[in-house]
Amino acid sequence: MSASAPPPPRHDFGSKVDRFWQRVTDGMELNQLWLQFRTDTRASYRFYSKEIDSSRTAGMSGFRRFLYVTEQFFWAILEKLTPARRILLLLALIFLLLGDITFQSGPHGHVTINTHFYGSILLFLLLMLEIGDRVVMKRDLQIAKEIQAWLLPSTPPTVPGMEVAFITRPANTVAGDFYDVFPRANSDATWLLAVADVAGKSMPAALLMASFQASLKTLSTTNISLADLATGMNRYACTNSQMGRRFTTAFLGEYTPATRTLTYINAGHNNPMLRRASGQLERLDVGGVPLGILDEAVYQSATVALNPGDWLVIFTDGVIEAENETGAEYGEDRLIVKINAALALTPAQMLQQIMGDLDRFVATTPQHDDITCLLIKAV
Repeated sequence: MSASAPPPPRHDFGSKVDRFWQRVTDGMELNQLWLQFRTDTRASYRFYSKEIDSSRTAGMSGFRRFLYVTEQFFWAILEKLTPARRILLLLALIFLLLGDITFQSGPHGHVTINTHFYGSILLFLLLMLEIGDRVVMKRDLQIAKEIQAWLLPSTPPTVPGMEVAFITRPANTVAGDFYDVFPRANSDATWLLAVADVAGKSMPAALLMASFQASLKTLSTTNISLADLATGMNRYACTNSQMGRRFTTAFLGEYTPATRTLTYINAGHNNPMLRRASGQLERLDVGGVPLGILDEAVYQSATVALNPGDWLVIFTDGVIEAENETGAEYGEDRLIVKINAALALTPAQMLQQIMGDLDRFVATTPQHDDITCLLIKAV
């Protein structure tokens, strides 16, 4: 007598639910989901509340102010949609606010329409249309992010006389910050280092950042001084800056390993910190106005020596202007404290310490600007 076949495995309902939940949440814990929800909500509120003129609420009573803010917030949301989708949303809201509608059908019959059901269907349709747009936009932004990653160095170069580390964090998928360290004119005689910040964020700033990178790489191959290089980049930037509205702050430096000197120009950028081995702190502030504002701007250069044990910290305003939940900024004083506390570390380790402290400071507050930091230790 042959043995009977084992019964087919029974699918456990609990495991199905668990797999479904893991797929929906990407394995995130409830506290992580709540944190993400809070972050997304705050970012959305900031985005829409920019359309509200808070100065007009002065003198209003609490209830009138609430009505005004609600109305402005509603229009801020509605105007982000296409006209057709605005009508779709308005119809959905009307249906959701209405009760059931009953029509007389013959002498003894009637037909009842559940407006809540149809309002929900219209909202679901609107959600599907918006998700479709978001998926397409996200795909395009992901491609742009990959292209931008090709433009920026992924690993620090080996520069005689210094150790280098850098990091960038875009506020959105792509950034308007730029950084690079590379030999000039295909030789190791001089090295060009640059950190720049295009006004604005996301795609417009990223496109101008790519333009900045192209002009920098092109002009750096010519036999011109650093001041002439900055002048040429400024003239090019003026043709793409929308009458100065899309200007670029930049710090440009030319390092000569043989003499251990750095010639630099600060074009309206945050003043880099040169922390000497003796403990003295210098600020590199010589230069001129940001690129793209004045077509005939003149840029001055200065030269400093980089001796063993000196640290050069170059950063964008996204670092020191990062805010926590109370609206307080990270600030330069806190950055200086972290630098002084990590002098025995390598630039990569110090950078990790700074970014970790920045993360603890901002906590759950959404990042509102691109963050870039370049550290150099003279050895």
